Amino acid sequence: MKLSVNLNKIALLRNARGENYPDLQYFANKAIDLGVDGLTLHPRPDHRHATSNDVIELAKISKNRGVEFNIEGNPFSQPNDEFLGFCELVELIDPDQITLVPDTPNQITSDHGWSSGSHDTKLKNIIEILNSKCTSPNISLFIDNLNGVEYAHEMGVGLIEIHTGKFSKAIENNDENVLLEIKSIVDLAISKNLKINAGHDLNLNNLHYLVQIGNINEVSIGHAIMTDALKFGFSDTIMKYIKLIRNH
Repeated sequence: MKLSVNLNKIALLRNARGENYPDLQYFANKAIDLGVDGLTLHPRPDHRHATSNDVIELAKISKNRGVEFNIEGNPFSQPNDEFLGFCELVELIDPDQITLVPDTPNQITSDHGWSSGSHDTKLKNIIEILNSKCTSPNISLFIDNLNGVEYAHEMGVGLIEIHTGKFSKAIENNDENVLLEIKSIVDLAISKNLKINAGHDLNLNNLHYLVQIGNINEVSIGHAIMTDALKFGFSDTIMKYIKLIRNH
């Protein structure tokens, strides 16, 4: 299992003062120095945290440092006065991984996965375009149930990211039955020849359950890492997550 660190929260803190402090690029390089496998940013049209320029610069850092860069976002997000547009950013940076998320502009965080709807044809066309324009695209759909796995297969992607919010809440409530649901999603994805990532609300208290399930290629973690960094410091926090993932 690989660890990709989502740095959105550092960008959010920086933006609160309108200056380059904390320096997002410094923490990107620091995370790589500590041994993470990749960096993730999820830019939104309002630039509330990661900006278009952040995406461009961290993609460069990732390429130069030899780690994966994953861009997340809604593929239907169009350019505005500040935001370059999601697909336009993807074409510009040629990322290692593209995670397509069905969030709306006003959502605080991504809270659901893809399902079939009126957007199906448009989404499939975008996936085909991104596949043609990127050097070695790994396009992932954000999903949250078994139907989402079937949908990802129909859309022609080779990768899914399991929304683990429900899983994380269940673990908090000592309900381990949700592990069976995650295992079912993993098993179905494997049967469809889909690679599997996971992310959302993962932390030091629940991540080991996911590690034990196995067959998950990568986890993307941001909020919990930044929260734990307030207690343990950034470096020690990153090392705690790496140790947890790699010691199982």
